[in-house]
Amino acid sequence: MPAPPPAPIFRTEEDLAQLSASERIRYRLVGSGRRYHANDNISAFIREGEIDELRDEIAAKMQEVLKSLVIDTESDHNTNETAQRVAKMYLTEVFRGRYQPMPAVTEFPNVERLNELMIVGPITVRSACSHHLCPIMGRVWIGILPNEHSNLIGLSKYARICDWIMSRPQIQEEAVTMLANELQSRVKPDGLAIVMEADHFCMHWRGVKDDDAMMTNSVMRGAFLKDANLRREFLSLLSKKT
Repeated sequence: MPAPPPAPIFRTEEDLAQLSASERIRYRLVGSGRRYHANDNISAFIREGEIDELRDEIAAKMQEVLKSLVIDTESDHNTNETAQRVAKMYLTEVFRGRYQPMPAVTEFPNVERLNELMIVGPITVRSACSHHLCPIMGRVWIGILPNEHSNLIGLSKYARICDWIMSRPQIQEEAVTMLANELQSRVKPDGLAIVMEADHFCMHWRGVKDDDAMMTNSVMRGAFLKDANLRREFLSLLSKKT
């Protein structure tokens, strides 16, 4: 018989206040049975003021990383405040899709019952490889085939949703699937197609150091999966935009 899972440890707010911000947030996540992988959004478990605490905590640990790299941050003016800059960058810029809630997206009913192919892109996206935390820089194209029940969103909102999904450490294949899931649930189209093309700096900067390699992947849903002509139309229009 496998051993039973450990009994949950219940802590009072006073107990939690004694923990670091990362420990408090992790406690809430584990207590709720929520996953907290690199590409998961955990904003619902972060309380007011804890982002500032996290920034200070990360900066202190990043300072220790620099120390272990034998970098004299005290006399080297270029790295005096590198730990603080990196902490701020991770939390509020390159990984902000983990720590900030979904941006507000206004949805409109499809009053005119539009049902023709619509393509948005290329949208410039920036992400990071969860294996080495190296940048991923690319472009995304989105194809939507709405129906009379679809919710229409503004053009800029596609870019905001892309940015929110992509601003996390992850692999490209999962990022495109997450984006498709978010758009499918919001727009509810008859068909959804996404193509992403990106440079991976873990290929340029390290390892094989291949500057020409790019990765392109796609997700096809609904009508795009069933109708080869629609799929060809979408892909042919992309080739004219590159």
